[in-house]
Amino acid sequence: MLAVSILNRLMMAAATLFGVALIVFVLLRVVPGDPIAMMISPGATPADIAALRAHYGLDTTLPVQFGIWLKSVVSGDFGTSISLKRDVLGLLGDRLPATLELAVAALVLAVISGGLVAIAGTLARRTLLEPIIDGLNGLFLAVPDFVWALALVLVFGVFLPIFPLSGRIDPSTETHFATPFYLIESLVTFQFAVFADIAAHMVMPVLALGLPLAAIIARVLKAALSEAMVQDYILLARLKGMSNLRLVLQEALRNAVGPTIALTGVQFTFLIGGTVIVERIFAYPGIGNMAIDAVINRDLPLIQGLVLVFGALFIVINLAVDLLVAAFNPRLAHG
Repeated sequence: MLAVSILNRLMMAAATLFGVALIVFVLLRVVPGDPIAMMISPGATPADIAALRAHYGLDTTLPVQFGIWLKSVVSGDFGTSISLKRDVLGLLGDRLPATLELAVAALVLAVISGGLVAIAGTLARRTLLEPIIDGLNGLFLAVPDFVWALALVLVFGVFLPIFPLSGRIDPSTETHFATPFYLIESLVTFQFAVFADIAAHMVMPVLALGLPLAAIIARVLKAALSEAMVQDYILLARLKGMSNLRLVLQEALRNAVGPTIALTGVQFTFLIGGTVIVERIFAYPGIGNMAIDAVINRDLPLIQGLVLVFGALFIVINLAVDLLVAAFNPRLAHG
């Protein structure tokens, strides 16, 4: 049953990705503005403009353009960036790992800190500490990621210049990476000085992305833990002499983690989307920062490639979340 469910979800994912590609392709071509007009020089002749339009496949009807582009995408050719004059797939391969490292680091921060806050709030039930924890968590929940980014720039970039303000690594660092996963590669190859420099550049973006998600995880997990703590099996365990901490960690947590995983997966997709603004603020060289430049330059091949990547990421994350939820709930795994 699980294999059939995965196959059905993969078929739905393919259909969803096709729909996303179709909608974005059409919308990009019906909005005002001509990308070719941004590329031509002042002295270009009509023949030059026509040749450039034919080179990028913009001289045919929309259905023909979509068919040609879709056929190229299926074969692994995402086209050439109009503004950067590079292969779109190569650009995505260079920039995507930076965004993934940033997003995964923010997710780890959010899960750990949000889980600790939820456990602390559950242990502090019906005490003076509980409303304080809930109030602080509500404050963190109300502030969006880009506001956190600006605040962190002011605090740790201007008033207390502890962390680097922009970039992914110090330009003066003399090292050559075999992969675009700089953080992981520097750690695996024991380049701890390089690892520390990359991590320092990630601190503020990770905090900006992770703090709002941590607040969401804390609220949902605390509510699930509070509901679990009044169940009969918790009462029975309490009668056996278990401490509150042991009750929360050993009994309630494993039953409350299911809905928290489901919500965390959904919010993680929004977190990846939030990297667009945060990467721009910190000049972080990921696909989010590149997406803004692509939109400004009306770089159609690059925008289409970016949208497909974001869509594929969302689908993969949702599929992984469904599998994790099923793994933590045997009824779903066999249903």
